[in-house]
Amino acid sequence: MTRIWLIRHGEPVRKDICYGSLDIALSDVGRQQMARVAEYLKPEAITAVYTSPLSRALESARIIAPEVTVVPDLREMDFGELEGLAYDEIAVRYPDIYRNWSQVRFPGGESLPDMRDRVLRAFDAICRDREDQTIAIVSHGGVNRILLAWALQIPDHCIFRLAQDYAALNLLTLTGGLPCVRSTNVNFSPL
Repeated sequence: MTRIWLIRHGEPVRKDICYGSLDIALSDVGRQQMARVAEYLKPEAITAVYTSPLSRALESARIIAPEVTVVPDLREMDFGELEGLAYDEIAVRYPDIYRNWSQVRFPGGESLPDMRDRVLRAFDAICRDREDQTIAIVSHGGVNRILLAWALQIPDHCIFRLAQDYAALNLLTLTGGLPCVRSTNVNFSPL
């Protein structure tokens, strides 16, 4: 059995804007959250930690383990022209996109199917390399939702029904290639 810890990065310094490909750093709270995640994972025999190249995920991963493998395809969605805009502004300027978030190609960016293809391709390569091991993937809410939705066969238009808080832990296992979601959105946010 392969055990995969899917971990969302800690809280970033900016939460009030649309950021996917924007490189937003971790906040002090985010660092504290990830320190709690690292403590929680200490008993696990994690053989490798994979991460998105974006600094909020990379810094989160390095709190868990000093040596990490950066996988560019584990980055968050590219929201194109919407990057850096406040969500209220997006709702006014792009009402159709805002209403159909999971079913559009973002102007100058990606669509959910584009992102799903690259994430699942990267995930498959990681799992082939690390069969029967325990690993961690530190990335983003969108990446975790895609992997959990794949495991649970949830359609794209329902993907945001999967909560992914900052520093959330999810455990996915693969046995003979068949996924099983063991836990989801275990939360290390301060109350």
